Amino acid sequence: MPPSPLAIATNIIKGACIGMAELVPGISGGTVALIVGIYEKALHTGNALIDAVRTRSREALRAVDWPFLIAVGVGMLGAIFLLSGVIHSFVEGQPQVSKALFLGMVAASLSVPLRMIGLAEIRRRSLVLAPVFLLCAALSFLATGFTSEPVDNPSLIVVFFAAMIAVCALVLPGLSGSFLLLAMGLYQPVMGSLSDREWSVIVVFALGAMTGLVAFVKVLDKMMRDHHTMTLTVMAGLMLGSLRALWPWETVVPGTELSVWIALLIGASIVTTIIVVGNKKEKQ
Repeated sequence: MPPSPLAIATNIIKGACIGMAELVPGISGGTVALIVGIYEKALHTGNALIDAVRTRSREALRAVDWPFLIAVGVGMLGAIFLLSGVIHSFVEGQPQVSKALFLGMVAASLSVPLRMIGLAEIRRRSLVLAPVFLLCAALSFLATGFTSEPVDNPSLIVVFFAAMIAVCALVLPGLSGSFLLLAMGLYQPVMGSLSDREWSVIVVFALGAMTGLVAFVKVLDKMMRDHHTMTLTVMAGLMLGSLRALWPWETVVPGTELSVWIALLIGASIVTTIIVVGNKKEKQ
C-alpha cells in the first residue's frame, strides 16, 4: 500500500529537521533522527539500499522503502541548500542564543535512546551499562574540546576524506558532523561553499559522504540488530558528553542572560513536545 500524502509530507519535514541539524556544530543528525522517530527505519533502509546497489537484483531493489527514502532525502537536501546561509548566520551572529537552543534540544533528547533500551533492561544490566555510558560521555566531553583554526582553500582530497568522517554523525547519535568539520578547521570553508554554490566542492563532499555512509551504515545496522542495548548506551553517553560543545555560558554577553535561558527552554520544549506526540502515536 503506497504511503499517504500526509505521511510523505511528514517524512519530508523530518528529513529537513535532520538536514538542519547537520548544519549546526554540536547537534547530531542522528540525534534528530532519534528524536523524530525514524532512526532505526532510516538505518535499515540505508542498509537495504547499499545491498540493492551492490547486488542490483530486483528482490533487493524491492526491499528498499523508496517513498520513505526519497521523502527524507528531499527534506534533508532541501534544508541543507536553502537554510545553510540562514543557519550559518544565526550560529555566527547569535552564538550564545543558538548554543542554548541546541543545548535544550539535545539535553531533552537524551531520554530517547534510554527509552528505547527500557527501564527494566537498564536496571537488569546496570553494572555493565553504567560504566560504558559514563566512559562514552567522558570521551565525547574530551573530544569536543578540540577545535582548529579555519583552513583556507582546502584541497578537494581533504574535503572528500573530511566528508567521509563527518557523515558518520548522520548515523551515530551524539556525534556532530558539523562539529567534526569544525575540529578539522573545515566548517567555515564547507559552509561557505554551500552558501556560494561552489559545485566542485559540493560534489566532492557529497561523494565523500556517500563513501562514508556505505562503509559505516552496514556496521552500525549490524550493531543495532545484534547489540541493541549496548549500542544505544554508547549513543546516549556520546550525546551527554557532546553537550560541552553547546554550553552557552562561557562568554555570555551582558544583557543576553534572559534570552539564553528562554532559548534553552524553547529548545527543550520543542523536543519534549515531539517525544510526547510520538509516544501517543505509538500507543494508538
